[in-house]
Amino acid sequence: MRLNKNQLDNINKKDISEHNRCFDFLANTISQNGQNVNTLIKKLQDFQVAIPSWALGAGGTRFGRFKFQGEPSNLEQKIEDIGILHTLTQTAGAISLHIPWDVPKDYNAIKDLANSYDIVFDAVNSNTFQDQKKGKESYKFGSLSNTSKVIREQAVEHNIEVIKIGDKLGSKSLTVWLADGANFPGQSNFQTALQHTQDSLKDIYKTLPEDWKLFIEYKPYEPNFYSTVIQDWGTSFMLANECGAKAYSLVDLGHHLPNTNIEQIVSILMLKGKLGGFHFNDSKYGDDDLTVGSVKPYALFLIFNALVYGMENNPQNPYPAWMIDASHNIKDPLEDLIQSLEAIQEAYAKALLVDQKLLTEAQQNHDVVKCQEIIQDAYRTDVRPLLEKARLNRGGAVNPIKTYRSLKIRENLIKERGADSVASGL
Repeated sequence: MRLNKNQLDNINKKDISEHNRCFDFLANTISQNGQNVNTLIKKLQDFQVAIPSWALGAGGTRFGRFKFQGEPSNLEQKIEDIGILHTLTQTAGAISLHIPWDVPKDYNAIKDLANSYDIVFDAVNSNTFQDQKKGKESYKFGSLSNTSKVIREQAVEHNIEVIKIGDKLGSKSLTVWLADGANFPGQSNFQTALQHTQDSLKDIYKTLPEDWKLFIEYKPYEPNFYSTVIQDWGTSFMLANECGAKAYSLVDLGHHLPNTNIEQIVSILMLKGKLGGFHFNDSKYGDDDLTVGSVKPYALFLIFNALVYGMENNPQNPYPAWMIDASHNIKDPLEDLIQSLEAIQEAYAKALLVDQKLLTEAQQNHDVVKCQEIIQDAYRTDVRPLLEKARLNRGGAVNPIKTYRSLKIRENLIKERGADSVASGL
C-alpha cells in the first residue's frame, strides 16, 4: 500500500483552517520571546527517527504474544509500512534492521524500494540473545562473554556478518546489545566475563569499515536477573574507550533502574564525545517498552533538554542515531509508532524553546526558582502547531492518526496481507 499526496491533501483541507489559527498564535508568541520560528520548524523537519524492522508487528511479553492482523510478513512489507509512517509523519526516514530476522534476499531491490519511500538504512543490529537455526553453538550461557572460546568466536563472526550485510545496504553503524549475564550467585566470574566481552568487542571493532561506528548498548537486568555483563552506562563507556574512537555508548530510555537520572547520563556521554545513539520508549517499572511519552512525558522532555544542549555545545560528539525501540502488544503497531514519533517531536520542540542563555545566567546566579520556571515554561507550551507546520512543509499529514484512520489503512493492509500474516522477529 502506498499513499499519495492527493489523499493527504483532501484530509488536510478539513484541518488547515484550525491549524493556521493555532499556528499563527503560537508563532507570534514564540517570536515575541525572541526566537526564530522558521529555524525551529526547519530543525523539526530535519529530525528523523529510525524505525526498527521488528516494530511493525504486534509485540510480545515473556508470557505470550497476541497477533495483530495485517502484519508485514517480509522485509519488503516492513519497508512499505515504514513508508506509510514516513508519508504521514515525515519524521520516520530510516529503518534499522535486526539480523538474522531481516536479511535481504535481493539487496539492490531492497535499496530501491527504501529509496522510493525516501528511507535510508540506519544502524544494523546483531542478535546473540537467541540461538540461531544455523548456529552450531548455543548462547544459553552467554555469547561474547562465554567461557567457551568457540562460542565467543561464533558470536564475533555473527557480528562481522551483520556488518557486511549493513555495508551492502549503506548502513554506517552496528549496534551490539548483549543478554549475557547470570541468574545466580557464583554462576560466573564477573571479571572473566567482562574481559571476554571486551576482547570480543575489540575483535568486532577491528573489522569495522573506516566510516562506521560501533554502538555498545547496556541494560541493568533481563533476561539475567543476578548480573548483566554490560549493566550500565559506565561499563558501556569503558568498553567503548577500550575499543577505540569509532566506538560509542548507546542509551536506551528503558534500560535503566527506576528513577535513574538519564538526562545526566546523556550529558556526561556527550561531554566526553561518546554518545552514539538513543533508543526511545517509555516505562513505569523497568524495560516496559511502552509508547514513547505515554507514562513520563516530562522525563522525556528533560532528556531532550540535555540532548539539545549537547548537540549545540559538544562538537566533539557525533550527531546521535535516533531509533524507537518499543513493544506494542495491544495497539495497532503503526498507530503506536505514530504516537511515539509525535511524542518525540513534541519533546524535541519543547527543548528547543528553552532559553539556554537565560537558563545559564539563572544557574550561575543560583536562582533555583527561575531555573525551574524557564524549564517548565517551555514544557507547558503546546507545540503541536509547530509539528503540524513541519509536517505540512514536507508534504505530510496535519493529523497523522486521524488520516491513518480516515484512509482505513489497517483495513486495507488486512485485505492485502490477510488476517493471519505474522511479522518476523517477534
